Amino acid sequence: MKIACLGWGSLIWKPDVLPLAGNWQADGPLMQIEFCRIGDGGELATAICQNADPIPVFWAWMSTSSLALACKSLRKREDIPDDRVDGLGIMLIGDKAVGGTEKWARSKGIEALIWTGLPARVDFTEGRIPSVEEVLNYLQQLSGDKRAHARSYIEQVPAQIDTPYRRAIADTLGWHHANPQIPAITTPVNDDKNSQSA
Repeated sequence: MKIACLGWGSLIWKPDVLPLAGNWQADGPLMQIEFCRIGDGGELATAICQNADPIPVFWAWMSTSSLALACKSLRKREDIPDDRVDGLGIMLIGDKAVGGTEKWARSKGIEALIWTGLPARVDFTEGRIPSVEEVLNYLQQLSGDKRAHARSYIEQVPAQIDTPYRRAIADTLGWHHANPQIPAITTPVNDDKNSQSA
């Protein structure tokens, strides 16, 4: 099975255990993405957001043909418990593709697509989308290492992930993307020899 993963945040520069077969590519499908999830480390992370305008995201081939292993690896990378059903998005691509994402995947020869499905989060409330004012207030009140971490996250997200919240953050705090280039995957991981197809 030919599997690909979508990305729009730290997966792009820090895939860790995610078994990627090559570099991230910028011509992904349109997804509703915004800086709307306060992460465990205090960063304002990107996530799928119903209030966001669709933008093109990134994608990369997985080096494994096992969907089970691909999903397990993404869960491990994102620290998503196995019993959290909304943590991952999975799409099997059919012969008669309908909808923009499936049509895009079929045009690339992708047979299965996975992505991080964690929702917006603010005030420790899963699924609540923060307003742009809440986002700015949250970032402005950060200090020390937590503020530095939050700034580093926003600056490392590629410039292509251009959203209204990001523009507001840049205008208010001066936090701009530091490097528009996509980091290369220098050491692809291939776990097929230890996996079974799923």
